[in-house]
Order: sequence, then structure tokens, then C-alpha cells
Amino acid sequence: MQLRKGKTKVILENAIECALLAVEIYNKPRTNYRVEGYITNMIMAWTKLFQAHFHYTIGDKFYYKNKSGRYELIEGEKKAWELKTCITKYGQLSLSQKANLDFFIKLRNKIEHRHIEKDEIGITIFGECQSLLYNFESKLIDFFGEEYALNESLSFALQFSRIRTSGQSIASKTLLSKEVKDLREFIDRYKNALPNDVFDSQEYSIKLIQVPKISNTNRSDLAIEFVNWNNLSEEDRFNYEKITTIIKDKVVHKEVLNPGKLKPGEVIRLVNDEIELSKKINHFDLKCLYYAFSIRPTAQDEGQNDPFDCNTNFCHYDEVHDDYVFQEAWVKFLVENISLEKLTKTVWKGSYDKKQKLNLEDFQINNQ
Repeated sequence: MQLRKGKTKVILENAIECALLAVEIYNKPRTNYRVEGYITNMIMAWTKLFQAHFHYTIGDKFYYKNKSGRYELIEGEKKAWELKTCITKYGQLSLSQKANLDFFIKLRNKIEHRHIEKDEIGITIFGECQSLLYNFESKLIDFFGEEYALNESLSFALQFSRIRTSGQSIASKTLLSKEVKDLREFIDRYKNALPNDVFDSQEYSIKLIQVPKISNTNRSDLAIEFVNWNNLSEEDRFNYEKITTIIKDKVVHKEVLNPGKLKPGEVIRLVNDEIELSKKINHFDLKCLYYAFSIRPTAQDEGQNDPFDCNTNFCHYDEVHDDYVFQEAWVKFLVENISLEKLTKTVWKGSYDKKQKLNLEDFQINNQ
């Protein structure tokens, strides 16, 4: 397909430029926030790719409408469908492709709400990043033909093999730091919740094995070969499975759901059992305390719509049941501070009413 000049072609060219920019950023080893830049630009690339497809198939109709049937406007411009809506409207992605895109939409939202160095996360999600790009090119070709493929514009990124082990070791230590603990927990939780057939799919995460070619091959052969799984012999497939069994990084054991976690009512009961009658708390008090210390999102947190944005030392979002569960550490924190009168109803209600957060560090006791 060769598009003529027009809006579809302009949108498509923008989508391709976003993808190329994403790869350029990712392949620059000394670029700050390169993984963050890659994710942001690839989300834009996917969104524009869908919009080009919609414009070509249904016309200029990929916009939100209000209840009256009129287009929603932002600063005078029609509000276009976001990527999540585009995926739903398209409705033909495989489960693995959807899982990959959903992962990056959620991860981007979490990264946007934090002000920390995220590059060390890149090692953990390299396979997902690669699939995000491969899936983009695959869908680009499906929509508009092979003449728009990216393979002529991209090159295989060189790997610094001699220092790779050392670099990974440093990154692994950094991943244990408090600053990225929440992101790592989200990534592990998302991966472990996926069905095996989705996680194992190359459309969700590319699993690459770097093996030097030492056989006697033609000197004009490419240094890198990508082998089609469907073309492998049974013996080669068996050997491949043995290797992937060794290197596979997914946790396969099953855990008890929310062991030791507490519901809000249980938190209130346990706190009230330990404090004086005059200091007892209710559900509204607990809501004020959530807000005051940013333990979990509340309606008072303007612009905060990510339920996973919790202080994981005290609280976790239960996606299955769409509610929150709490750690015993949260009960201990409240009991100690209320008993010592560092926390009073006046303090937490004032914080909630005035929309002024409290500094958690000011209320830490006994190196908690």
C-alpha cells in the first residue's frame, strides 16, 4: 500500500518517527532516563499508529464524545482516543500483544508519578521493550504494508559483553534500593499474574540467547541470525527448550493471596484495641490518615488515578478485588503515634481539610 498525501500519511509518518526516536534514545548508553524516554515515545508511536489506521478505515472519528453526543474539547481541540481506548476499539490484538501494551501503559503511569532514576529498571524489562517494538512493526505492516517496515532504519544494538556481568551486578543491587522497590514489585506482580502461554509468547517478551557463531559458515553470512521457531527441527526445539529452562526468569511458584494483610475494618479494630477510649478512630479518621501520609490514593488526591500508587511498606492494592489491604506495620505506626499523642484527630483532620501532607519521617518511632 502506498499512501497518498493526506492526514493518514502524516499521522503514520509521525508514528514511525516516534518509534525511531524511541529506539535512538534506548540505544544511547549514556543517555539519562533512556528507558523512560523509550517507553514514552513508544506509547506515542502506538497511539499514532492506531489513529492512522482509524483515519484510513473509519475517517476522522477517533475522538471522545460527551453524553450530549458532542466531541470533548481540550483547549479548543477534539480529545483523541488514548492508547487504552484505541486497543479496545480495535479489538483484534492477541492476548500477548495486549498484555505487553497494558504492562507499558501501567508502567508509564507509575514512572510519571515518581522522581527517581529509572534506568536500572531497563535490565528487568529488556524482553518486554523488545517485544513492544517488534509488535509495533508487525502491526504497522498489517495495517499499511511491508513498504513501511522499520527494518531498513534499525540496527542491532551492540552489547558490551566484557562488562555486562559487572554492570548487571551493580544494577541488581540498585534494584534492591527503596527508591525502585515499588516499581520492581509492580513488574514482578504483573509478570507473575500472566498465564504461562502469554508470558512465554514472544509477543509479550522477547527471550534472546546470545550464542557466538563458531561453525564454518559462508564468509558473506550475516553475523546475527534470527531463526523462525516454525522452521526448527524437533531436535533443535528440544535443545532450545533445555536452554530456556535454565535461563527462564519468571517465578513459577504460587503464593497464598495476600498473606498477613489486613482490611480497613481490621486495622481500625486492632488500633482501637491498643489505644485509650478517648482516642479511638473510625473509618473517616483512617481516610484522613491515608491522605495525610500518602499511604494510598484518595479522592482528596487531585489528579491521582493510579490505584497502585501506594506506600508498599504499609499498603498494597489488590487488583483482583479492586480494594486495598494493609500491613501490620501500619497498625503499629498508628498505635505508637496516637498513644504518644504525636498524632491527634486535630492533626490528621487538619491535614485532610487543608490538603496539606504530613512528613512520614517526622513520625517514625524506634527506627521503624
